[in-house]
Amino acid sequence: MTVVSDLLDELPPEARALAVRAPQPDWVAPMLATLTEKRFSDPAWIFERKLDGERVLAFRRRGRVRLLSRNRLEAFGYPEVQEALAQRDGPDFVIDGEVVAFDGAQTSFAKLQQRMKLRDPSASARTRTRVFYYVFDVVHAGGFDVRGLELRHRKALLRRLLAFGGPVRFTMHRNRDGERFHEEACRKGWEGLIAKRASSAYAGRRSPDWLKLKCVNEQEFVIGGFIDPKGSRAGFGALLIGYHEDGRLRYAGKVGTGFNEELLRSMRRQMEGLERDTPPFVRDATGLPRKGVHWIEPKLVGQIGFAEWTRDGQLRHPRFQGLRRDKDPNEVIRERPGG
Repeated sequence: MTVVSDLLDELPPEARALAVRAPQPDWVAPMLATLTEKRFSDPAWIFERKLDGERVLAFRRRGRVRLLSRNRLEAFGYPEVQEALAQRDGPDFVIDGEVVAFDGAQTSFAKLQQRMKLRDPSASARTRTRVFYYVFDVVHAGGFDVRGLELRHRKALLRRLLAFGGPVRFTMHRNRDGERFHEEACRKGWEGLIAKRASSAYAGRRSPDWLKLKCVNEQEFVIGGFIDPKGSRAGFGALLIGYHEDGRLRYAGKVGTGFNEELLRSMRRQMEGLERDTPPFVRDATGLPRKGVHWIEPKLVGQIGFAEWTRDGQLRHPRFQGLRRDKDPNEVIRERPGG
């Protein structure tokens, strides 16, 4: 069986010197990307496909695998991923990646929702929704903390650490030519790219060494209320959404599309348990509805696609894409280039 020292021996001496012997941690804060409007090519950067799924860190220790979301929740809905990682030969590890489901050639967060909320492995199988774990980084391997290694060396270590196949996939990347790759990604209907500085260490925070180059506008928003449905529509008419700024929840508009009837009914039941008497949004919010509104505690996060921001800070043509259990509502802010 390959041991991690053999894997490290294949790296340059300067890389091996940065691996620190340490016990495997119970948790590692994930490195997060910063939104940018720049499109660039640079030999000092690599470029990966931006996947629309759930960020998951996998911890394997003595044959047992735990999958944790970016806000440290157990991800029980992917038993085939856990089983595949448990059966891999080699040392224990902590790896980082994205669990996705596909609709044709595109990753579909809506389809993944069928698996994210499940805790019963047999129920996961009954959904018939296949999932894949695209691994793009390693932060701990065989008793060594490797976060201090350059990304290019962590990528090399990751390739040797795991045998990829089945539901566990290696996230491919391109070197240098980011502009052409971004154009190609947008033509294919991808969400965008992640650009990563090849020399960067793994930092457990949002960093300008990882950049989001989006093809479409989408981000997470906090749900602060809903409007009663009209006519034959079930559940609710629209969600009222916002984001945090200066410690307050600012209103970003309402979203009434992107739901099927089952989701309308299930979300209505979930939100009824969170109802409150007053708006969670700032009182001077422009365009905040007042009639037929139910206010709720700002504990739910939804992923929303939209055309653009209006001048008064609201969304144009928003569309609901799914609930995000892996995002802390208190950390939801308006994504701005460079911020």
